[in-house]
Amino acid sequence: MDNEHVDEQIIDNIGNLVAEERALRDRATEQQGLGPEDQARLRELEIRLDQCWDVLRRRRAKAEFGEDPGTVKERPADEVENYRS
Repeated sequence: MDNEHVDEQIIDNIGNLVAEERALRDRATEQQGLGPEDQARLRELEIRLDQCWDVLRRRRAKAEFGEDPGTVKERPADEVENYRS
């Protein structure tokens, strides 16, 4: 699979995750909060989005510098979530 196609798949995945996140946030506003399951799902979505953006950024950086973006692997959630620490 070519690199552009992989990037498009990642972007499509991001779009789907954002749509689900937005729906949950809208529901939270309408219902003045979310139940525990929806709160957990929202957190999962936030983490998954961070992972997708991380992969996409690193793939683009590799491509920009003439390296193979296909070598980029998804990092574990705890690594992506705590990289600022």
